[in-house]
Amino acid sequence: MKESANPILVEVTRGDMVESFHRGAVAVVSATGETVAEYGDISRPIYPRSAIKPLQTMVLVESGALERYALRDQHIALACASHSGQDSHVDAIRQWLEILGLDETHLECGVHESVHRATRNDMIRRGIKSTALNNNCSGKHAGFITVALHNNFPVEGYTNRTHPVQQQVLQTLEELSGESVREAPAGLDGCGIPVTGMSLRGIAMAFARMAAANFTSNTRRACVKRIRSAMAQFPELVGGENRFCTVVPAITENLALVKGGAEGMYAGMTSNCDGLGFALKIDDGSRRAAEVAMGWQIETHCNLTQSQLLRLKPWFRPDVRTIAKKHAGVVRPALQ
Repeated sequence: MKESANPILVEVTRGDMVESFHRGAVAVVSATGETVAEYGDISRPIYPRSAIKPLQTMVLVESGALERYALRDQHIALACASHSGQDSHVDAIRQWLEILGLDETHLECGVHESVHRATRNDMIRRGIKSTALNNNCSGKHAGFITVALHNNFPVEGYTNRTHPVQQQVLQTLEELSGESVREAPAGLDGCGIPVTGMSLRGIAMAFARMAAANFTSNTRRACVKRIRSAMAQFPELVGGENRFCTVVPAITENLALVKGGAEGMYAGMTSNCDGLGFALKIDDGSRRAAEVAMGWQIETHCNLTQSQLLRLKPWFRPDVRTIAKKHAGVVRPALQ
């Protein structure tokens, strides 16, 4: 792979010197299709990973399954989530599956320990084994299972690219992004769900349209508004304690809704700028760099107050510290 021509978006200082840096690309797009800002190559296909869970959740909300099973906005937030595996997440998804008459054995996302350290350590002390419910993607999987049941599709194999639920997801991504994703590079996400190549511009466009809700279909307008509302009401379910995608909506009073993904992906939308969508990818896959780059875009485009910016500084300009917690440097945007 040839060296990236993408610019340095984030740099890490230590003392008087820049010690490390991260290249990447950013797209900011309006709901009318205008490219408001771009850095680097925003047209090449990348895998958006979990950053597009809010878009994937549209098949659940539009299906009518929520009404059939008396599911609430908390379930929508969990379907959008890469949750930390705290008790509130695990218990809610267990109860969701019980409503469907199923259990965690029907989840095809695999098993990993909760990413929330205190929960993980407590489970180890108590000898409790992790299940698929602890997987950070279990909410999304519960959503897909719900759609399958509602439409009388097979539950087994719902993660296959050819499964009707995944075909509906691909169709929705095409409609919102304006890109043909069925012929794009394809693979598997860490949780087994199909991933498809999309451009940062297309992803940002999809989120901008979700933010503006400028659809002719009443059903789709209501769908995206409900997903936005669920993410805003329950940010602790979308992420978890001390998580970027939970803290940012809370401090900005929902002026910015964001969603991270693996390998340096972030996407999001604003609610005060006539519908702006963001999408960014850090070339080396760094999450810390992705969060700082996302913070830079929120700071630039969301018209935050000085009080909000001060509260967000530990996230937008995180300190580099020694083992003894002494300040040693900062992680900061490189292009401001």
